[in-house]
Amino acid sequence: MPWLYLFVASMLEVCWTYSLKALNMQEIKQVNWLHSFTQQPAGLTPVVPLLAYIGFGLGNVIFLSLAMRHIPTATAYAAWMALAVVGLKVVDTFVLKQPFTLQHLLFTSLIIIGVIGLKRLP
Repeated sequence: MPWLYLFVASMLEVCWTYSLKALNMQEIKQVNWLHSFTQQPAGLTPVVPLLAYIGFGLGNVIFLSLAMRHIPTATAYAAWMALAVVGLKVVDTFVLKQPFTLQHLLFTSLIIIGVIGLKRLP
């Protein structure tokens, strides 16, 4: 179960990162808070990435802490970060249509090999 927690934490880290990318503090500052709840609830749309940022960040920390109760801290942190980096690269490639070269494949494979190696250590 701890490895499942670690995987969930990594995927939440990926979501957190993209919510951070979508966050626009200028738009949030321009929200008319007094009238947004009564007259124009659609005016709160800029707040959605902020709420996602908070939710994904909290979920990420909670699941990572649950995993670290059973997995050595250095191993859990390395695996969490590696899985997040791989997840970010997958989203960049397949969703955002960023280029993916053989060099990307090589270095992403090295990350995966490192995680597998750490998982197999006592």
